[in-house]
Amino acid sequence: MRWTRRGLLAAGATALGGCASDTETQSRRDEDRSRASATVGFVGDAMLGRGVNDRWTDNEAAGVWGSTIERLQALDGLVVNLECCIASPEKGERWPGKTYYFRAEPDFAVPALEAANVSVAALANNHVLDFGESGLQRTLAHLDNAGIAHTGAGPNRGTALEPAVFDPSLTIAVISLTDRWAAYAAGEHSPGTAHTPLDRSAGSTRAIVQNTLERVETADPDLVVASLHWGSNWETSPSPTQQAFARWLVEQGVDVVHGHSAHVLQGVEVYQGRPIIYDAGDFVDDYIHKDGLHNKRSALFELVVTDGRLDELRLVPVEIENKAVSLADADVSRWVHETIAERSEPFGTRFERTDDGAVVPLGSC
Repeated sequence: MRWTRRGLLAAGATALGGCASDTETQSRRDEDRSRASATVGFVGDAMLGRGVNDRWTDNEAAGVWGSTIERLQALDGLVVNLECCIASPEKGERWPGKTYYFRAEPDFAVPALEAANVSVAALANNHVLDFGESGLQRTLAHLDNAGIAHTGAGPNRGTALEPAVFDPSLTIAVISLTDRWAAYAAGEHSPGTAHTPLDRSAGSTRAIVQNTLERVETADPDLVVASLHWGSNWETSPSPTQQAFARWLVEQGVDVVHGHSAHVLQGVEVYQGRPIIYDAGDFVDDYIHKDGLHNKRSALFELVVTDGRLDELRLVPVEIENKAVSLADADVSRWVHETIAERSEPFGTRFERTDDGAVVPLGSC
């Protein structure tokens, strides 16, 4: 059963996709919340370790965000997938049997995250335990000390599933789940990630999601976000299983599905008035460039809430250069817009070009 709450309305849409009556509107949000407005950003993988750390550790940490910094700081909040642990080099042992290990030093990573106005770090991914339990503990401590909310990993499964909540001018709750690297899964009494098959046909997953959303309800949120680290690398479209799961989440009461892991942009769908970002790509990293995939190109996704309604999703093209992210030039912007539009075509998503990117309207009556 879909849990109920006083939430924001999709622009004119009810949970069944139609227009809301005045009675329905009043039952779902009070007068104060109906006036709430905010712009919240979403980006994919932020990998601040290895070469990125080396590039910026003796420089101004905010430099890693390049020309996007003013745009990030103008947001009312930012949700990122933190694709590394944050720990000093002497903290933690490498998890055995992995190929890639990502760790950022706190003297760089924490000021960088603060400079970017990061509100929530999603930690349910396949790198937050690269340096073991100690590395995870240090990551959680550094985020806590910086006042950056986090979700998706913790000392045990219960804490890993605990939602992160922040309140710019409306209450936003974020949950973080992953189907990547089962070895990192938290247990009842052991640390790790909120790992589960992201498949609506899995009874255990349905139970986890529904129980987690019941915990979300205690925060009485206006907006619920599911941040998902899922699927295989280098895939340019979501699988049918991912599509079905994302839509099911919306049916359960999730307002924004924030996908990442593929390292490339995938399409955007508007389902029942709610945006599904199947994969936001990589926001900053030192990864190799894959021929033909343009994995150094992605976007900052800005969700605009106006007077208590989900208004639009803005796409701001960006590009990774020299281990920093920058606003894209005209040619790259054109590629990002055309690529997302093409990959969103199966979902019937409508795009409107803007001077600095594109906008996905979230519907109106």
